[in-house]
Amino acid sequence: MKVVMAGYQAISILHGGPSTQVLGTARYLADHGVEVEFFDPWSRFRTEGRDLFHLFAANIGTYHLAREIHGLGLPLVVSPIVYSNHAPAFVRSALRVSRLLRRAGPGVWTDYLFTADICGWASGLLPNSMAEGDLICRGYGVDPARITMVPNGVDERFASADPGLFRKSYGIENFILNVGHVGHGRKNVLNLIRALGQIDHPSVIIGRIIRGPYGDACVREAANHRQILLLGGLENQSDLLASAYAACDVFVLPSQFETPGIAALEAGLAGAKIVITPYGGPREYFGAMATYVEPSSVESIRRGIEEQMGKPKGPGLKEHIRRNYLWPAVAERTAKAYRAVLGLP
Repeated sequence: MKVVMAGYQAISILHGGPSTQVLGTARYLADHGVEVEFFDPWSRFRTEGRDLFHLFAANIGTYHLAREIHGLGLPLVVSPIVYSNHAPAFVRSALRVSRLLRRAGPGVWTDYLFTADICGWASGLLPNSMAEGDLICRGYGVDPARITMVPNGVDERFASADPGLFRKSYGIENFILNVGHVGHGRKNVLNLIRALGQIDHPSVIIGRIIRGPYGDACVREAANHRQILLLGGLENQSDLLASAYAACDVFVLPSQFETPGIAALEAGLAGAKIVITPYGGPREYFGAMATYVEPSSVESIRRGIEEQMGKPKGPGLKEHIRRNYLWPAVAERTAKAYRAVLGLP
């Protein structure tokens, strides 16, 4: 079986979770008889010799590619990477209004329409959590028979990460850590920095700083607190990143929502204690082995961090992640979903 994989155009610039998801999933598919080809927009695309197209993200950034692949008749599988804190009923209503507006005047589009069209074209949808699948089904009206939950994954190398490299590079250990883009409002880094400013303990934020009003506000706020070290982004394969996970005490990801946050899986596999948003898929992945905080409340984030700081580290979460969320297991489930779409045993 030959599968073509693609994401949104800026995926190689952002180096975020979707990029890690694409590469992590692709790495082990050969073990299940799947040959992966990464889509090249500069080469003439032909369907001959290709069995299926797997698109990561259902949004404006992937819309035209999804439309054209659908038009070619090549089976399309989509990992939507979609979530909303709005209830499915709200999404249904917003989608209904959006469709009325589009009929009233061409050129009127919303995020809901982009997502709905892409999901409608897909032969199979692979959400990363049951919560995401429920939103796609009840919010966007997708037949549940086309939905197969395939969890996000993590590289096993984080389980044996050495804290010594980060300790040697920056002279700190047992710190509070956050990894993610600094500048996207969904990641909620500004509220995190405000919470960290109230905790007299070393803290490290690793992430590419995206210039703009929000990113600049994060940089200014971090500069007010001597205990906060704001670093730039690190590649997912970086030994220093793995070492940071292993060297920290608590990892914090208080986003508006996550599906479920690959960085949190990586940190948990490296042995960190987890503080995370309850919205999206985190509860399905971490269960009672994490502390959940309200993203809009600086006080809630601060309390959650302090709660985990007061607990000892244990092997439970690390072993849970190792058993359930390594990339080989994700690839196996993905290949099974491909076969179902193609009607293969």
